[in-house]
Amino acid sequence: MPSAHPTDRPSSRKARPAAAPARAARLSAAADDGTGGGGRPKTPTRIKRIAAKRNAILDAALSLFSRYGLHGTTVEQIARSAAVSKTNLFYYFASKEEVYVGVLSRLLNEWLDPLRELQLETDPIEGISAYIRRKIRFSRTHPEASRLFCLEVVQGAPLLRRELETALKELVDAKTEVIRGWTAAGKLAPIDPHHLIFAIWATTQHYADFAPQIDALLGKGLDDEAFAEEATRNVQRIILDGLRAR
Repeated sequence: MPSAHPTDRPSSRKARPAAAPARAARLSAAADDGTGGGGRPKTPTRIKRIAAKRNAILDAALSLFSRYGLHGTTVEQIARSAAVSKTNLFYYFASKEEVYVGVLSRLLNEWLDPLRELQLETDPIEGISAYIRRKIRFSRTHPEASRLFCLEVVQGAPLLRRELETALKELVDAKTEVIRGWTAAGKLAPIDPHHLIFAIWATTQHYADFAPQIDALLGKGLDDEAFAEEATRNVQRIILDGLRAR
């Protein structure tokens, strides 16, 4: 930040610090957007508008991050793709990194939804079969999201580590107990729950993360509905045949 202009005589008054750029941007955008200026309470309609705008920014950012990565994507590109001004974008997110974490956090939450459905009272074969189907469907409908998540983890998950160690770990810990309960009740063959979950993740996400390789080998991928169904049935058979109680 530049220093105060020099004067002939030193002033006894201290220069007031300029507002932080992010805060100034947020205040300006709040006034433009009508969602936060003047300390007015947020109505349900305005809350929905804020959520919709945030999601539009995250959608635009997902497409860019999955192609160019965090460092290859600029705030200007995200703002342009989301049809908002750069100033307005900074009202919703303090930095590009915050947008990136927002994209990954939303993805992780959606990615974990199918796993949440596994309950002790569920028939294990039916529950795991449905889980596999939903995971492949997610790989089909959100291939960019799956690849971005894979890229972040391969790089050591520097910005997602906290989410992995909290939200992800807590849910996986809970569901491994469900699987142990099924095994103890004789409903599944003895299996380590973590390795079962890892195997399902590896097989179902492969179809999105390695889509170019699959296309090179087979000339098709999950965008082909018949192939998506074929992949689902085969992964189900491979996994479930090793799980059935004998």
